[in-house]
Amino acid sequence: MSAARYPGWQHLSSGKVREIYTPAAGSAWEGQQVLLMVATDRISAYDHVLSPGIPDKGIILTQLSLWWFEQLAAEGIGNHVVTAEVGERGVPEAAAGRGMIVQGLEMVGAEAIVRGFLTGSAMAEYRESGTVNGIPLPAGLADGSQLPEPIFTPSTKAEQGGHDENISFTALESAIGAELAARLRQAALQIYRFAAGRTAQAGIILADTKFEFGLDPTGELILADEVLTPDSSRFWPAEEWQPGRAQPSFDKQFVRNWLTSPESGWNQNDDAAPPALPQRIVAATRERYLDAYQRLTGTGLSL
Repeated sequence: MSAARYPGWQHLSSGKVREIYTPAAGSAWEGQQVLLMVATDRISAYDHVLSPGIPDKGIILTQLSLWWFEQLAAEGIGNHVVTAEVGERGVPEAAAGRGMIVQGLEMVGAEAIVRGFLTGSAMAEYRESGTVNGIPLPAGLADGSQLPEPIFTPSTKAEQGGHDENISFTALESAIGAELAARLRQAALQIYRFAAGRTAQAGIILADTKFEFGLDPTGELILADEVLTPDSSRFWPAEEWQPGRAQPSFDKQFVRNWLTSPESGWNQNDDAAPPALPQRIVAATRERYLDAYQRLTGTGLSL
């Protein structure tokens, strides 16, 4: 997995989906605390990067994140974007549409997850103990049930190849401090409630989502990375929502479902890498991502 090269930028690190670059010596951004973040077309599931990628996925994710950042900024929620424009003081031409120059932050070492509906790993814990991240929930909830109110369920932030682990709020306080943990919970719940209202207007249920935050030099909590995309969120078509079964989705749950189906022949408990995605799964995933973008923003995307 070799990273693309861009004039004026030096490769810093690779994530499952994104490549991160720092300003190179002699560049227009030399000496400034900024990063170039480029979203690739890679897709990951169950801690594996899958093959092949999803065409245009990086552009769709970036453009949707930028749209959400703009909506949230109007609500007073700051983000890390410096510019997504192309040019000498902007994103390299080769990364147009999928690149953002962002503020360098001290990243908070936890994933800020908010759940409004019960599914996924939360459902597994609930079946065992009636709790999610140690939070007691009412009896009788089914897969896909709406929770009485959104809950904040943080997780560890694993390195690439590692696995995020759900943790209690008390454990989060021990890891990052009680004051910052409280700020993280408040910000994440505020964003979720706003976003869930906006997605509902588009006929989409925001079942759950995860955020990443960083601290700027003044200690202000800043929303970072991507936000409210099909990679970081579960989006369900509201008209098809039916608790007690797996929900149709606009997100990569579609890929997860195929990987765990008899058709793929893959056992996620083995050490073997997942099989290649069939072209029909690739094409259908791309259409789901585009559909989510168009429903949420109300506009098409020229690709």
